[in-house]
Amino acid sequence: MAIKKSELYSSLWKSCDELRGGMDASQYKDYVLVLLFVKYVSDKYAGNPHSLIDVPAGGSFTDMVKLKGDKEIGDKLNTIIATLAEANGLTGVIDVADFNDQEKLGKGKEMVDRLSNLVSIFDSPGLNFKGNRAQGDDILGDAYEYLMRHFATESGKSKGQFYTPAEVSRVMSKVIGLAGATDSNQSIFDPTCGSGSLLLKAHDEAKATTGLDLAIYGQEMDNATSALAKMNMILHDCPTAEIWKDNTLAAPHFKDPLGLLKLFDFIVANPPFSTKAWSNGVNTADDPYRRFEYGVPPEKNGDYAFLLHILASLKASGKAAVILPHGVLFRGGAEAAIRKRILQQGYIKGIIGLPANLFYGTGIPACILVLDKENSAARKGIFFIDASKGFIKDGNKNRLREQDIHKIVDTFNQQRELPKYSRLVPLAEVEANDFNLNIPRYIDASEAEDQQDIEAHLKGGIPERDLDALDAYWQVIPGVRAALFAPLREGYSQLKVAIGEIKPAIFEHPEFRAFNQTVSELFADWQIRNRARLYNIAIGDAPKLLIESLAEDLLETFKAAPLLDAYDVYQHLLDYWAATLQDDVYQLVSDGWQVQIVDASGKRQPNTDLLPAELIVRRYFAAEAAAIEQQEAARDAISRQLEELDEEQGGEDGPLAEAKTDKGKLTAASVKARFKAIKSDPDAEEERSALNACLKLLEQEAAIKKQAKDAQSALDAKVSAQYGLLFEADLKQLVVEDKWLASLAADVQSELDRVSQALTKRIRELAERYATPLPQLNAQVEELASKVNQHLAKMGFAV
Repeated sequence: MAIKKSELYSSLWKSCDELRGGMDASQYKDYVLVLLFVKYVSDKYAGNPHSLIDVPAGGSFTDMVKLKGDKEIGDKLNTIIATLAEANGLTGVIDVADFNDQEKLGKGKEMVDRLSNLVSIFDSPGLNFKGNRAQGDDILGDAYEYLMRHFATESGKSKGQFYTPAEVSRVMSKVIGLAGATDSNQSIFDPTCGSGSLLLKAHDEAKATTGLDLAIYGQEMDNATSALAKMNMILHDCPTAEIWKDNTLAAPHFKDPLGLLKLFDFIVANPPFSTKAWSNGVNTADDPYRRFEYGVPPEKNGDYAFLLHILASLKASGKAAVILPHGVLFRGGAEAAIRKRILQQGYIKGIIGLPANLFYGTGIPACILVLDKENSAARKGIFFIDASKGFIKDGNKNRLREQDIHKIVDTFNQQRELPKYSRLVPLAEVEANDFNLNIPRYIDASEAEDQQDIEAHLKGGIPERDLDALDAYWQVIPGVRAALFAPLREGYSQLKVAIGEIKPAIFEHPEFRAFNQTVSELFADWQIRNRARLYNIAIGDAPKLLIESLAEDLLETFKAAPLLDAYDVYQHLLDYWAATLQDDVYQLVSDGWQVQIVDASGKRQPNTDLLPAELIVRRYFAAEAAAIEQQEAARDAISRQLEELDEEQGGEDGPLAEAKTDKGKLTAASVKARFKAIKSDPDAEEERSALNACLKLLEQEAAIKKQAKDAQSALDAKVSAQYGLLFEADLKQLVVEDKWLASLAADVQSELDRVSQALTKRIRELAERYATPLPQLNAQVEELASKVNQHLAKMGFAV
């Protein structure tokens, strides 16, 4: 049966991580990714005389597998890799890591075992790349992405800059119009390409939406990283990509016939932040590439040097997205003068502020500058997005969720203005701010202060302004406000129900029930449209296309839902996909709908991964399960009585103290033994009584435990037998209805609950805040003080 993707990638990383010993992850990745490369090209190209990659005899992964346990495995692996490199002009690219390095890999048997185990990791049935990208699936791409993220996380602050988080790369690819590419001759360039991950995301965006295979160009100055980028291009079916190793600013490689910079249609870049040595080898006074016509960046900060290089490399119709620190938006001096000139040219289409701590190698917040030369002359404004609050914690980094990516892209591409999130700012306003682009100048994303009302504290009542602030709710359920509040005096209302009755007053109101029904109907409509495609999942289908279709339809459906955020509902589906649905679907497209599967020993077993036993129980044996739950509840009640008895009478001097085992436990055997020991003692009546009570409870507990165990064994047998009685139609109904759709329905309900609970919480908060006016509090204080003084006087103390 198909291996779970989630298990495959996590076990891949765990195995690799365990084998690296004392080697830094930034070094160990070179070994792991070379083996991944050899495995991939061997699976995909071996035996194909027409392929772009030649896998010669003695240069394949099969040759590596034969070396497991060989005393000279390190040296022989180097030979295999060198053979493959020489056959494809990849010398200096895939043969950088030394597999015979005793300092890194150990000596003698330690090296043999480590390298043998490492080869075994990739000799896995789950890592079969022969059908890579078939039907939209990309096993290699997913495995590579998983490894790169973990290598970047583990590599430390100064060594993780070879990788731009995939989520940020996707945002950049989607906001520069790659989906609108019209010609396969169009080009994508990254002047600081690192391992090439950003370039590949841009290439994939164009190919997935247009089918066009755009030309890829990249330059990277680090030797090992540029080699990694070249391997990466081949690993991702882009063997014709041009990757050059050199300093982009001092020695740009890609030029036109006149010796000027080659111009590109699309550029994506994540240059090193605020690099101090950017000007080494750069003639800023007489630059042959005319990059500094708008000014020369500060000598010790290269942010604008990279930005100017990118602008000079863009065609007149070109578009770019570049990640830079927030300082480029507001720093003064030479940078302010350059920024002003660029803005006056109309080249900046938009600015997207990102959350802090997204990037490997730095924790500072960054932004995406979106450049667009094509429409620069007519540009009248700059579109700002403050997306700094949309993320999830992921280990020691922050990460954009699927909903965050989608919201940023939708908002930017539709130029949609949202309060506290996005705004189209006229260039005149930017000019009035002296061309300062600091995002908080244009978008106030701060939370409104919850102001206290002095008059309400003095006279009572809830301020109307606080109730008006809940207008989003009242537009949907206006009758609820009238049911909860009555006018008290001008500008103030009073609660008509007790504070404890707020929640039922809201939840039971007809308008709130109608709101619930509206949302339920939206989800029901989505189910009706998509139920057939879930029931009809077949071998060879494309899982990623399926989830994309389901998720986009769900997002569009819930845009009509009042009070709910459609992106939150969308995220629930994507979370469920990652946790459960993905593994289920990949199994189905590999093996089909099977109630039973053949295990490693050749025996047929229930397919519990796809159809967990609890679904069988819930559908067919609910009464039996309920009976067991009652027995377990009764058992737990007796256990609590025993614990209470032990606490009361099992202390050091208690009547049950001598009845405990050496480990301090009360057991039937230990209680009976103690009872026997004191049976004839006339002074032990209290102890015998306690022992009798304890023994009775222990026997009751044992009896009901046995009943519950026997009942559970009988239920397990029924469930096992039921698997054998199920047909494919039964399996589909159980999985689609009881597992997938039931889980998603619960998620939608949780969003409804969250919205309603937020309203309940706020109303309760306001009611409790102003429940007792200050004069009443003072009166209560005076009354209590008077009572205290009276008590003191009775005790002879004068106040």
